[in-house]
Amino acid sequence: MNRLRSTDIKFLKGIGPQRAKLLEKELGIKTFRDLLYHFPTHYIDRSTIYRIRDFSTAGEMPMVQVKGRFVTFTEQGEGAKRRLIGLFSDGSGLMEAVWFNSISKIRKAYQTGTEYVVFGKPSWFNNRWSMTHPEVDSEASAASAPEKRGVYPLTTGLRQKGVTSRSFATWSRTIVESRQMESLTDTIPESITARLHLMPLREALINIHFPRSGAELERARLRLKFEELFFLQLNINRYARRRKTASGGIAMPRVGQYFNGFYTRVLPFPLTEAQKRVVREIHADMKSGRQMNRLLQGDVGSGKTLVALLCMLIALDNGKQAALMAPTEILATQHFETLSEWSNALGINVKLLTGSTPAKQREVIHSQLADGSLHILVGTHALLEDPVRFRNLGLAVIDEQHRFGVAQRARLWKKNTIAPPHVLVMTATPIPRTLAMTVYGDLDVSVIDELPPGRKPIVTKLRYDTQRFQVYQGIGRQLRQGRQIYIVYPLISENEKLDLRSLEEGYEQIREVFRDYKVAFVHGRMKPAEKDWQMQLFASGQAQILVATTVIEVGVNVPNATTMVIENAERFGLSQLHQLRGRVGRGEGQSFCILMTKQKIARDTRKRLELMTETTDGFVIAEADMKMRGPGDIEGTMQSGMPFDLKIANLAQDGQIIQLARDTAIDLLDHDPELSTPTGQRLSTELARLAERTTDWSRIS
Repeated sequence: MNRLRSTDIKFLKGIGPQRAKLLEKELGIKTFRDLLYHFPTHYIDRSTIYRIRDFSTAGEMPMVQVKGRFVTFTEQGEGAKRRLIGLFSDGSGLMEAVWFNSISKIRKAYQTGTEYVVFGKPSWFNNRWSMTHPEVDSEASAASAPEKRGVYPLTTGLRQKGVTSRSFATWSRTIVESRQMESLTDTIPESITARLHLMPLREALINIHFPRSGAELERARLRLKFEELFFLQLNINRYARRRKTASGGIAMPRVGQYFNGFYTRVLPFPLTEAQKRVVREIHADMKSGRQMNRLLQGDVGSGKTLVALLCMLIALDNGKQAALMAPTEILATQHFETLSEWSNALGINVKLLTGSTPAKQREVIHSQLADGSLHILVGTHALLEDPVRFRNLGLAVIDEQHRFGVAQRARLWKKNTIAPPHVLVMTATPIPRTLAMTVYGDLDVSVIDELPPGRKPIVTKLRYDTQRFQVYQGIGRQLRQGRQIYIVYPLISENEKLDLRSLEEGYEQIREVFRDYKVAFVHGRMKPAEKDWQMQLFASGQAQILVATTVIEVGVNVPNATTMVIENAERFGLSQLHQLRGRVGRGEGQSFCILMTKQKIARDTRKRLELMTETTDGFVIAEADMKMRGPGDIEGTMQSGMPFDLKIANLAQDGQIIQLARDTAIDLLDHDPELSTPTGQRLSTELARLAERTTDWSRIS
């Protein structure tokens, strides 16, 4: 692999210095090895010749090839709008081939009356089929091409400079047939590849670009996916082991008067078995002498806040302070009020610190933090400010952790100078198992998978605009019973380009329909004070209906709110719908979630929304969401930081390979924890190289 890694891409035939600069700028490709690892995303069957008369406008056409002749070539437009149009006939029909770049070169290359095979994506435009920048081969050249042709990811910048998928195929062919391939050494030990029957690396790289058969292509994909995921798991698990052994934590073995007093005298309702299990898992970490770094997952209403308080009380019993950080002032205030109510009887000093805390109150907080008389501090990002210094912070709890960047969390960990505090991060957005094994693989995970007794599952219904009158009748029945209602809109203002309902028009309509009730409203453009006031109207029961955008996704706890209506539900992801739905179902009354949508929606969209009506299991929904939308949108994946890029593996689809890679990495680390053997050292070197190569692939279109 050394010669492939060290040979500059400009020395490859057909590239040169200018194209080398372009490839580095657009895709970060600098060496032969980089280009070899730029894999096709899919493959085109070049064994079939299509007829123009068989093209269909019923759906989007795939990439196809057509055999025929150019009838005429004409140039149209001037300057930037100049284009070359070739009228192409295969005897069954006519289509246009259109080029916007390299017009003079293309005009000289192709002749009328000569037979060619044209390859591209047909589109119906101006009552005629056309292909933009198709590939054109002579009949002989097309016949000698492999039946399966790789289609490579390209950027707009590459296309504008005439770089095509075919260019990558040609360059890749040059590399795999070069002497540099002889220097290729396998990145994974032979003991692993032999045991798992994995294709050797050299063979896999050849077959991923130029598959000999469908079976060989699948073997190549498996090998290369495993390689990526194996190194990812090796990196994560090595880091997790180092942290557990290197990060000395504060030992908290004692369970004393605060915990026991709360449990026996104050506990508002019996703990579920899931809550008890999670408290035991967390306490085992806190008394181990190693720093805890644990993720607590649980649906909205599963009792995470109560678990967090119990763990804070263990910290207090061991003479330490605790902090809870939330992403919004509303949520921080809600936590403060809940914790204060629960802990007042025990003489625990709880304070709230947010951006709007007055200077005099801040002075008191800073003073009490320093002398240790402030036991629990609840707040927002304000907890990260330099003047906030604890005497002895033992436990930091972070709620809705995906709202905070890694750097912000690290600043909270440094608030204790003696030893890093134990860290408990909480989320109500269930994380798919495959994502938890990768992005959050360095965290120990606890799950509350049981709702408190008395809670009834939320009934979710899919309703169409034509059924709006019946939906309003249902809302009216709930209001007459003294219940409260959320109505969520995707937009604040009307948008001519989008056929969506907006909060502003919805607010006026709801006020008109429900004249006897007070309607509050909140959205992201409001000033914080105005937003808080409107939310407080609803939380206090003065307003019976809250019209809102998704700002309430993480928000107030209103047990009396029993119905949520989500307008244009098709515009939201499954995980977001589930998070919004969690605003209701917090009391003992039966709650409802109504998903409103247009009658005409895509089949996949309807299937997605119907899943919401069938289950309230957040993990089922999160897995489905990731399969439908990919991992990038879920749980701030990109922010959480993958250690290096995945070029072929897919977290949503490759769960079994992830598990295999994880088991293999853990087994290897069990035998060689420091990667100090010759094999381990080679793997450690490869890990370092991969970390250097992290690039931004988001520009690929």
